Amino acid sequence: MKICIVVNSSWNIYNFRSGLIKSLKKGGHEIVTIAPNDGYIPLIERLGCRHHIIEIDSKGSNPLKDIWFFLQLLHIYWVEKPDVVLHYTIKPNIYGSFAAALLRIPAINNVTGLGTVFLHQNLTARIARWLYRWSFRFPQTVFFQNQEDRQLFIDLKLVDEKITDVLPGSGIDVKKFVPLPSRKNEVFTFLLIARILYDKGILEYVEAIRILRRKGIRAKFWLLGKIDTDAGLGIPPEEVANWQAEGLIEYLGTTDDVISVIRRADCVLLPSYREGTPRTLLEAASLGKPIIATDVPGCRETVQHGINGLLCKVKDPADLAAKMEQIMQTDEATLRQMGYNSRKLAVERFDQNIVIDKYQRALASIVAGVPFIP
Repeated sequence: MKICIVVNSSWNIYNFRSGLIKSLKKGGHEIVTIAPNDGYIPLIERLGCRHHIIEIDSKGSNPLKDIWFFLQLLHIYWVEKPDVVLHYTIKPNIYGSFAAALLRIPAINNVTGLGTVFLHQNLTARIARWLYRWSFRFPQTVFFQNQEDRQLFIDLKLVDEKITDVLPGSGIDVKKFVPLPSRKNEVFTFLLIARILYDKGILEYVEAIRILRRKGIRAKFWLLGKIDTDAGLGIPPEEVANWQAEGLIEYLGTTDDVISVIRRADCVLLPSYREGTPRTLLEAASLGKPIIATDVPGCRETVQHGINGLLCKVKDPADLAAKMEQIMQTDEATLRQMGYNSRKLAVERFDQNIVIDKYQRALASIVAGVPFIP
C-alpha cells in the first residue's frame, strides 16, 4: 500500500511517528509524509519516506490560509493517489478528511488532543466543532488518545461512535526510553517539558515556585520547550526572561536529546489544562521518573495517584506547590519505587507496539473492505 501521513510539523512526524513508519516500511508499504519544513525533513527521509512540504497556519483562523492548505492537500493526494491517508492534529484531520473524501481515498484520523478550541467558548471554537462534525463523516476510523475526548466527540455528535477507538497516546518506545540507576539530586530538581503556552499551566508552575520560595524551600525548577507566540496562545519570551532574571526558573530552551535532560531530573510535572495523552509524561514514565500532573483528561491517565506520582488540581498554584513539596519530602526509597511504578505503567499500557498494532488492524480492515473493529 501507498500510505500518506499528514501532520502539522515534520518534527512531530520524526519524534512521534518514527516507530509506526518503521513498522509500516517493514511490512512493505510505501510511505509519503506531508508536513511543513521545520528542519526535520532529512531525518524523515532517512526513515525511507518521500516528503511533500506544505504550508499550514496551525493555530490561526484565517479562512484563506485554510483554503490554501486544503488545496495543497488536494493536489498532493491527486498526484500521489495513496491507498490510505493517516491524519494527525486538528487541521490535517479536518481539511485532509475533506480532500481525501473528494478523491475517494480512505482515511484514518487521530485526535491527538482537543487543543484550545475546546478550552474556550468563542466563535473560533464553534466553527471548529462545526468543521469536525462535517469532516468526520468521511474517515474509516477515528482514534482518540483518551476515553474522555472520545466520549466528548460522541456526546457532541461530532463523530459516529462506531468508527472510534482509543489509543494510549502516540505510544512510547520502551526500548529506547530506558531508565538508568540514579540517586536523588543534592538539590531536588523539577522539570516541566512543554511548549511555552498558557494552556500548559506554565503560569501556575511559576506561581507555585514563588510559593515554595516564600517558604524558604530550595530546589531547581527547569523549563524545557519551544517558545511559541503564534495566535496569542504563547507566553512572550520577555516574560520567560524575567522569570529567569528573578531566579525562579532555569529555561533550557529546546533539545533533540530529551532523554538526558529527563534522566537528570528528580520529578517531571505537567500542570496542563487538558491533553490528549502528553508525550512528555510518557517519556518520563518510561524513564522511571515520579510524575506530578493535573487531574484532567489526558494527564490523569499517566498518573496513579500515590503510586507513581501525584495528581493536582487544575489552575491551582497552591495545590501544585503542595504536591511539589510533598514529592520533595518523600524519602529516596519511596521515590525510587514511584519511578519503578512509572516504568511498569509505561511498559504495560503505553508501549508504542499497542499503537502500531491498532493501526495495522485498521489498515487491514481497509484492505478487506470491512469496518474496523476495536
